[in-house]
Amino acid sequence: MYLVSSCLCGNHCRYNGSAGDLKRYHAIQRFLAQGLAVPVCPEVLGGLAVPRQPAEICGGTGAGVLQGKSRVVNATGDDVTANYVSGAWRSLLIGLETGCTKAVLKARSPACGAGLIYDGKFQKNLILGDGVLAALLKAHG
Repeated sequence: MYLVSSCLCGNHCRYNGSAGDLKRYHAIQRFLAQGLAVPVCPEVLGGLAVPRQPAEICGGTGAGVLQGKSRVVNATGDDVTANYVSGAWRSLLIGLETGCTKAVLKARSPACGAGLIYDGKFQKNLILGDGVLAALLKAHG
């Protein structure tokens, strides 16, 4: 089973209310058709609305957020760290409860991004690091 960012499954849950283009993601289409995909949106599971202000991790990466060293802040300056942490934990629990052993996550997202995320300055600059959910999943194998 695969834990999959819900937006990549065609669900309109991204910050701007859009969805990923499911036609681009042939593997996810197959997973969905075979009942092997478990869609999650950590931001929505953490209580954030759709649409919502874009957010970025300030002062580090998702691992730093989980350690209390970094924050997730939206474009208007609101601290939404608790939403991201809560949603990541809920997503992890859903994955464990449904037998997921792998994940397919949205790139560059402060929640799901794996490997590259925005730098927290809202200027579209990327840095090495993971979003909150990606970091939590990696920490739990």
